[in-house]
Amino acid sequence: MNATDLIILNFEEIRRRSIKVWKAIPEEMLNWKPDEDALTCAEMIRHLLQAEFLFHQVLIGRGGKALSNLFNPFEAKEFTSVEDELEFSQPYREEFLKYIKTISINDLENIEIDLLDAGGYVKKLGDMLLRIAYHESVHTGQLLDYMRTMGIERPKIWD
Repeated sequence: MNATDLIILNFEEIRRRSIKVWKAIPEEMLNWKPDEDALTCAEMIRHLLQAEFLFHQVLIGRGGKALSNLFNPFEAKEFTSVEDELEFSQPYREEFLKYIKTISINDLENIEIDLLDAGGYVKKLGDMLLRIAYHESVHTGQLLDYMRTMGIERPKIWD
């Protein structure tokens, strides 16, 4: 197994666990949030699926400038259900994973992603891929905490 295979495996395992969490949130609780400044469960799920699409554009364009004048298919779409969100985002997910499969070991170390214009940083492509995966993991952990606070059963994600 090479580095990109491991990166793909990591993305697939994170998403598999995220989906377990997302589907375990009762439909009537998707608009719940712990306080006024927080995202609702539905907004968090949308944020993650949309972020992956946007991160993919950033990686292709090697920086934040790739987002200027970009059509974002998630912006006009209303959240209706977890299943609908997953179905809608699946083609974008497939394109993202297909992109990762084209990355060489040298690319991971030598391509730089410039997010300085967005107040960020410049990172190597390999680092950015790990950050993208971490982003989803962190928010999935937040949703598990939401579920604990709501008093609903949390799925076992450590299988």
